[in-house]
Amino acid sequence: MILSRTAVYAVKAVLHLAEADERPVRVDDIARALNVPRNYLSKILHALARDGVLDSTRGPRGGFALARDAGEILLSDVIDPFDEVSSRSGCLLGRAECTDSNPCAAHARWKDVSSAVRSFFRETTVWDLSMHGSPVPEAASPHDRP
Repeated sequence: MILSRTAVYAVKAVLHLAEADERPVRVDDIARALNVPRNYLSKILHALARDGVLDSTRGPRGGFALARDAGEILLSDVIDPFDEVSSRSGCLLGRAECTDSNPCAAHARWKDVSSAVRSFFRETTVWDLSMHGSPVPEAASPHDRP
């Protein structure tokens, strides 16, 4: 797997907040909606707030919300506090030195895949993956039904 469980939960939570239309959402509500352990999620959300991805508001109407527009938050902003996948280009087989001149067995094939993955995280925004950014499916024609 490319992302840790923590990073996956972070992405899911941020996408959930993108759908909340800028209103703060309580940790309990997010945890319940995503079926994620509340305390674990709370730590993730606070880390994202420290990194400027989320805003945290205390009080009865408090909770978490996106700190910026969903179109301005890159997936790398959400993932890097936990995995740093978008900047790391390490060896797939864990070698300390893996270069074009000193490659591991997977280097030639992994280099392109790794580059594509890093580009995806650096170029894809939360908006791109949110329901707001998704194309509306075309309605099925009555002629398409069996």
